[in-house]
Amino acid sequence: MDPVQGERTLVVIPTYQERENLAGIVGRVLAAAPMTDVLVADDNSPDGTGELADELARTDSRVHVLHRPGKQGLGAAYLAGFDWALARGYDVVVEMDADGSHRPEHLPELLAALRGADVALGSRWVRGGEVRNWPRHREWLSRAGNAYARLALGIPIRDATGGFRAYRAEVLRTVDLAAVRSQGYCFQVDLVLRSIEAGFRVVEVPITFVEREHGASKMSQAIVAEALWRVTVWGVQRRLRRRLPQGRARSDATLP
Repeated sequence: MDPVQGERTLVVIPTYQERENLAGIVGRVLAAAPMTDVLVADDNSPDGTGELADELARTDSRVHVLHRPGKQGLGAAYLAGFDWALARGYDVVVEMDADGSHRPEHLPELLAALRGADVALGSRWVRGGEVRNWPRHREWLSRAGNAYARLALGIPIRDATGGFRAYRAEVLRTVDLAAVRSQGYCFQVDLVLRSIEAGFRVVEVPITFVEREHGASKMSQAIVAEALWRVTVWGVQRRLRRRLPQGRARSDATLP
């Protein structure tokens, strides 16, 4: 199933050292959702990922490339991709990793969910979602991190850290992207929280997450520490705001 008729969709794929994975993932995206476009946002990868992206763009008009000056983090790459998409009038913007952990075959389900929502999250931790080939400690870290975010922030989202998701352009225009400073998977929590606080409807769609086969994970202790600190601060701020008159804020998390 392709995007809602008449809507232009862009899949943003940040890359750094992903030459082994890029061609395969771009091909699978375009096969799963032929009416979408792809933007490869490359952080000047030394392994030639950017040059390969240029080759793909020359052979398919649906593929575009954003060359960035260097490695500046996942959040910065996505923010640059969002700006690129909004400046060109796309209606829906999708986040997706380049390493194959996000299966493009789930794209139709994610896009279909936007017929009744503003943000659709690909979720590993709702009924029907699963993780394959992850070591036990990574699964524990993800489950614990999401549980902490859910409790600290008071949001009914079971996979706030997942990076496979779709936004309506209105969401990205409304939330204050210029104020976003978070990186790593904390960036994903940040965007979910901003969407909820702006009153947009967020739903979760079950996906199968598959550990990468090629290349190295970008996860680090610094990323985990940033997420723990920022989520704690945001949680305290939300509790303080609840003592004040409430504005319009709502969310829905679907549990299929």
